[in-house]
Amino acid sequence: MTARRPRIAVLVFPGSNDDHDAAWALSALGAEPELVWHAEPQLPRVEAVVLPGGFSYGDYLRAGAIARFAPAMAAVASFAEAGGPVLGICNGFQILCEAGLLPGVLRPNASLSFVCRDVPVIVERTDTPFTTRCQPGQTLVIPVKHGDGCYQAPPGLSDDQVVLRYGPQANPNGSEDDIAGVVNAAGNVLGLMPHPEHAVDTLLGSADGGLILASLVDAASESSYAHA
Repeated sequence: MTARRPRIAVLVFPGSNDDHDAAWALSALGAEPELVWHAEPQLPRVEAVVLPGGFSYGDYLRAGAIARFAPAMAAVASFAEAGGPVLGICNGFQILCEAGLLPGVLRPNASLSFVCRDVPVIVERTDTPFTTRCQPGQTLVIPVKHGDGCYQAPPGLSDDQVVLRYGPQANPNGSEDDIAGVVNAAGNVLGLMPHPEHAVDTLLGSADGGLILASLVDAASESSYAHA
């Protein structure tokens, strides 16, 4: 009997340029991705949501600041509030912070330069829907490519919400406490600046990003939304 492929929505905003990359990676890891245009007021029946990287609305006002008002974001917020897993990658992370679904803000890189390179990322938690295939303290090599990735945490951010940190002397953007990825208090919404969808095949230099996306596929397969 063939296992059911969980359906995962990949939101598409004007300026998204990693939506098809994310969809391809999810498909390769056993999911059924569905591209969802930002103007849709409702999500299709899915078990998880991914906000991909890119430059929504050209980052003309502030990265993610315009996309947060897209009609689809209200549906994403409702999905997250009900416990559905939501992953924001790079620009998706920025959008989730702007929308208030994740704590903190993302500012221009400390260097004021665009960075694009592989970075080591240390796994701080493995009990989230996004890291179950990882080991505690494991180092993943995943590429970054951003100009606004300097994460500033709000006062009192719990260490429990930090899921990923950049490795020693490997912080590419000046993020506070080397934070590379955070979850909401409930643990079902993750934002990270590195691009796991670009690290799912050793031919590309690393398959470590596949551990994050495959964890999400696993969580989607087991989700209560599977038969909603």
